[in-house]
Amino acid sequence: MYPETDPGTTRPVAGLSEDEAAAEARRIIADAYRPTAYRDDSPVPTHGTTPPVAQPGRPPMSQGATDASVLMLAGGTATAMIGGTAAVLMYVSQFADPVVCGLVFGAPSALVLALGRLAKKAKPAPDVHHHYEGPVYQDRRNVHSRTTGVWAKTNNQH
Repeated sequence: MYPETDPGTTRPVAGLSEDEAAAEARRIIADAYRPTAYRDDSPVPTHGTTPPVAQPGRPPMSQGATDASVLMLAGGTATAMIGGTAAVLMYVSQFADPVVCGLVFGAPSALVLALGRLAKKAKPAPDVHHHYEGPVYQDRRNVHSRTTGVWAKTNNQH
């Protein structure tokens, strides 16, 4: 407990007047009874029956759509920086050739786009997992079909 006066005297503690000491005591008591926040840090279950709730920020979308939107944002930013640099260079030099600036500043963008397409094609195929119950027979033959003629005769060859 916070004493308002020295024991055995009527002199306030720390040089405060009686009114100041009473105000300080009221402030300390009010602080002690002020509501506090509580955060539950217990782990949240990874699955359940409750449907997901949209959170603030970007709207919910698939992983592919998220990757594409981030790629578009990054490409737009890079384009704006390259175009701004070219514009500043042409303005400052007052005699820069726009065709040369386009080649110099466009070449890195074309290189990045070409590398992006190459990386996109180099992705490994996804693993496919099948789960069966009971005896299963898998036929992995390739059938080549060829349809010809007006009346559509189909020949299947194994």
